Amino acid sequence: MYFIAVFGLLMLFFSLMMLFRPYAFAQGVINFSEQPYFHPFEIISRLIAGGIFVSYATETQFPLLFKIIGSVLLLVGAGLALTPPALHKKFAVQSANSCKNYFRFIGVVSVVLALALIYAAVGHVID
Repeated sequence: MYFIAVFGLLMLFFSLMMLFRPYAFAQGVINFSEQPYFHPFEIISRLIAGGIFVSYATETQFPLLFKIIGSVLLLVGAGLALTPPALHKKFAVQSANSCKNYFRFIGVVSVVLALALIYAAVGHVID
């Protein structure tokens, strides 16, 4: 469950970046997509996060929800593994450019979701 809380903290960090520095966040996505390790990192990080969510789901307040989220992350990781790196990079750059005007709003929603994720992961320990 603490691994899920760490994921939530990372999500909170990036959400706050979207909220307070949306254009810098968009540029960060573009810069990251140009790195040679971008595609493998995206695949591996989703597979690891998905595995953690599925493995530790029973230790959270909402086991079924965490199993579903973990399964989706595993499917996305598998899908990315089948996606050509150039297409993945093109999608990342296109998404960052087209969404940069919306990142502030997305950041607000994402902050709330990150806090809910952290609470769902460790809330039963606190209660």
